[in-house]
Amino acid sequence: MADKNLGRLAVMGAGAVGCFYGGMLARAGADVTLIGRPRHVDAVNAHGLVLEMRGGREAIAMPASVEPAGVAGARLVLFCVKSTATDEAARAIAPHLADDAVVLALQNGVDNVERLRAAVDKPVIPAVVYVGCAMAGPGHVKHYGRGDLVIGADAPDAPPALHARLAEIAAAFGAAGVPVRISDNVIGELWVKLTINCAYNALSALTRGRYGFLVESEHARALMRDVVAEIEALAAAKGVRIPDARLLDTVYAVAAAMPGQTSSTEQDIARGQPTEIDHLNGYVARAGEAAGVPTPVNRTLHALVKVLEGSNEGKQT
Repeated sequence: MADKNLGRLAVMGAGAVGCFYGGMLARAGADVTLIGRPRHVDAVNAHGLVLEMRGGREAIAMPASVEPAGVAGARLVLFCVKSTATDEAARAIAPHLADDAVVLALQNGVDNVERLRAAVDKPVIPAVVYVGCAMAGPGHVKHYGRGDLVIGADAPDAPPALHARLAEIAAAFGAAGVPVRISDNVIGELWVKLTINCAYNALSALTRGRYGFLVESEHARALMRDVVAEIEALAAAKGVRIPDARLLDTVYAVAAAMPGQTSSTEQDIARGQPTEIDHLNGYVARAGEAAGVPTPVNRTLHALVKVLEGSNEGKQT
């Protein structure tokens, strides 16, 4: 059972990631409110959240709302919106956050925490998300693999109270069957995840290929090697300590763990929705230009996905 001391929780951005983690916590007995789009909210309120994993499925009764005010009273807010919506969503929840609220940023990219802190006056905890999941329909999330999190305080002088909250959060997720590791280098861990996203997301979208297919292609692997090398050079220039001496092997290993997974970018393109590519390969291209580090492969992958996005205009489902 989830730790009742955690109090009420809210999920801002009840897409695939938000529904998976919110559903796992609610399944373990936590008091969780989902905040998302009307069609998902209506389905959850009518039939519960359908969580499909390991060949089975169950409906989990839990409240859902379309209003950002749904975060009111929550001690922990899982912030799961797309990186493109960070600023707007952060401003929307800011007036409603409880005095003792902590915001856990479960997002792709490495710049969301800074953007969140510019809008909310509560502690924001970086999190690295390793999960394969997708929305299979309104109020229905399907889990494909993994689900572990890495969290941590990104300031060396973080107060003891924040470290206590980290332990509390890790315990609550652990009780819900979600492994959580507390890192003393969470920013470096975020860059590891950025590298994985940059290696897979654009290529998956451009080829409509699953991860297993990509690593079996010598041409895709060559591009992935270049993506990794560019990001390693950029991280070194920015003084980011990546805690993985064999980063390329880590990237390839993702496909072994989730061979049938497609990227969130591919899923967005398929649905005719905007992607997060500006905050993945696009971020690397911009940061590389600012730091004087060449990033031609990341820049090209970003540009190609933006062309795909343009061809999708007016097709949103």
